Amino acid sequence: MNQTCENAKDFLTDVVSGLKFDMSVTAEWTDEGCWLNLSGEDAHHALAENGELLDAFEVLLFQAFGRELDREHRFIVDAEGFRQTRKAELHAMARFAADQVRKNGRPFTFGVLNSTERRIIHMTLQQESDLFTESVGDGRDRRLQVRVQ
Repeated sequence: MNQTCENAKDFLTDVVSGLKFDMSVTAEWTDEGCWLNLSGEDAHHALAENGELLDAFEVLLFQAFGRELDREHRFIVDAEGFRQTRKAELHAMARFAADQVRKNGRPFTFGVLNSTERRIIHMTLQQESDLFTESVGDGRDRRLQVRVQ
């Protein structure tokens, strides 16, 4: 496994332990980057508020170790398969948006998505030669838009 990923696992294990959660951390290096999985009695707490704690852990890891990752890699923190389920939902949402844009020719703008979610939709639709995706707006008002090219 990648050394940065191993360091991130040790760091997250210390954070989780310091917060008195009954969770263990496993890590695996994938094409996407360092995939860290939380499991244990308290793993469900990480899923509250649509996985905000998972997002917070990712931000923390990126702040601590992000300079050690290549640009195409990320830290992904998951628990109980939440990220995989969400990724499947985002793929379905991307296909729906593409169908709508093709059907009526009008741009489709998604609601609030974090940067990782926007990236998944961008990547899902990047091979569609007749469509264009871009993030519009700033800060918390940033949205992803799909339109005809």
